[in-house]
Amino acid sequence: MRNTVITSDRLIADSYIAYHHLVYLYIYRKVNNKAEAEDLSQDVFLRLMDYNQMLCKETIRSFIFIIASNLVNDFFRRFYRTQALTPYIYEYTMARTDDTESRVIANDLLSREKYKLSLLPPQRKTIYAMNRFEGKTVREISQELNLSQRTVENHLFISRKEVREYIKQCI
Repeated sequence: MRNTVITSDRLIADSYIAYHHLVYLYIYRKVNNKAEAEDLSQDVFLRLMDYNQMLCKETIRSFIFIIASNLVNDFFRRFYRTQALTPYIYEYTMARTDDTESRVIANDLLSREKYKLSLLPPQRKTIYAMNRFEGKTVREISQELNLSQRTVENHLFISRKEVREYIKQCI
């Protein structure tokens, strides 16, 4: 078993050297963002390192690109989910009213959002506020609170959903 681990580690290292640039280009072509492409291409090989089953030299290239494709899909799923609430509310209110009315409505929505925020559990409230009002990314929040990025994403998803439902009832 020890031999297999060494062989897998060597295979992953060789694959990184051989395919990292191709994976980066593949992901960059999909997401059109250099920083995200770099992060996601690194995540591909991190996932590969976490893979507990035996890896085969003949199929590792395909396996790497399947991981990359799945990470890109996850990236877009999270991206579109996070873009749903705020722009819609403010765009809708700005298009329908004049400046004075829009400020009053925006302030009212903001106060209702903050009220709903006060009802959320403490950790979810903190994560939502850091993202929404301080403009911090999931990565920054996870590092600051010593939580996994997935945990932060889940808390953001749930809190946004709750706030969105509350705002819909108010409108």
